[in-house]
Amino acid sequence: MSIQSAWQGTFSFFEKLPIVVEPSRAQLSSDAGLLLIREFDERIGLTRQFAEALDDPRDIELIDHSFLEMARARIYGILADYEDQNDHDTLRYDPVFKLIAGRTPDGRDLASQPTLSRFENAINIRSLKRLRDLLIDQFIASFATPPKSLTFDMDAVDDPAHGNQQLVLFHGYFDQYQYFPLVITCAETDQFVMVTLRPGAVHAALGADDDLEYLVRRLRQVWPGIRILVRGDGGFGVPWMYNVCDRLSIEFIFGLSTNNVLKRRSEALLQRAVQAFTDSQTPQRLFDAFWYQAKSWPCARWVVVKAEANAQGTNRRFIVSNRPGARVVPEAAYDDYAMRGESENRNKEFKCDLAMDRTSDHRFLANYFRLYLHATAMNLLIRLRREVADPPLPETTPTPLAEPLPVDVPTEAWTGEHRRRYFRWRRLKDPLGEGHPCTWRTLLIKVAAEVLVSGRRILVRLSASWPHLDFFRQLCEHFAPPSLPDLSG
Repeated sequence: MSIQSAWQGTFSFFEKLPIVVEPSRAQLSSDAGLLLIREFDERIGLTRQFAEALDDPRDIELIDHSFLEMARARIYGILADYEDQNDHDTLRYDPVFKLIAGRTPDGRDLASQPTLSRFENAINIRSLKRLRDLLIDQFIASFATPPKSLTFDMDAVDDPAHGNQQLVLFHGYFDQYQYFPLVITCAETDQFVMVTLRPGAVHAALGADDDLEYLVRRLRQVWPGIRILVRGDGGFGVPWMYNVCDRLSIEFIFGLSTNNVLKRRSEALLQRAVQAFTDSQTPQRLFDAFWYQAKSWPCARWVVVKAEANAQGTNRRFIVSNRPGARVVPEAAYDDYAMRGESENRNKEFKCDLAMDRTSDHRFLANYFRLYLHATAMNLLIRLRREVADPPLPETTPTPLAEPLPVDVPTEAWTGEHRRRYFRWRRLKDPLGEGHPCTWRTLLIKVAAEVLVSGRRILVRLSASWPHLDFFRQLCEHFAPPSLPDLSG
């Protein structure tokens, strides 16, 4: 690591005294909050298991940078908003990143960008298959007791490309050259359970049936009697998805694209909603359900239609489901489908906050591996959020409306204004448990620190005037190792 020579800069805008700036010879970092995440990672073994799943063909006698060290540098860099390999040409000198990777702050520097590029491009198909199994294994291991039921949300995420990456193709709907990854998340835990990188011009549900079948069979090997529900938007409302769900005996709710037949069969419902809005001037939301069979379907399916009318106009949406309850209470089935919005929020974090779409390597397999790096970073933060979450009790939530909150009903079952008000209050009172990656960066990760190394310890000094020091201290206390026994007697 090079030390800059002494120099001083002066600013004159402050009239009372001159402002002088000069470099410090101390080892400093701007990402000291990553140390807390690294401590949690040590407990659950996420990044270690990730690295152990990779084939390393190199001669062990000639290795300067292990796969574990480089995987940790990349995964923690993604969490701290350093999604590019180029960022590590400077981060390789950072004392906190050295500690995270297992090196002392005054030790040898970490891997450079060219080394990280060779690392990503060395990943083979066997390693990718192991990472697929690892995501499922880690998901299963995250449960202290076997769950009785699980809900999985499937989504296809556009991944725009700006170079000549392998299998980047033009997609007419998105009007761009792109990849088209498929992600499967768990609604109960928010974790990413499967990720698949696909060429850019494929159907939204291409391969989704194979991924779903692989996941369900793996889960039922461990939990034979588990009940599974899968949800997806209209891109997954296709015959091969219905067939795999029937074959695996799992429930599904998929969106259904509108066509003229569905419009005709729901026209009376829509007009009833419009008339009710005209009479009352209050928003209307009506439901109906019926059996429907498209020409390409081998059998009829149960379709639920929602018709809305309000001051902004009308809205009609359709879903198809094999859930028994959908035939009894269509509105509840549609509301269950609408809960996919929470999983889509996780996908937005994945793409916008953790830059999942930074698939800028040339080789398709290298970009596939990048998708796993970002998914592992996301799962690490998700599991940490659930570990430290401290949601407020419903009884403490402000109630500006005349109707009290239904505290005798689980918060997960609340709907409408009750649900919105409680979750606004929860985000305010539990910023880490509910915080997006950008919130964690603001409140915890992005903090300046001085790192001092001696023969007895490594001391990390934070500013006592840091506004978010309390969050750091709370997590330090949460992850503090148990007290060592007194052996002096």
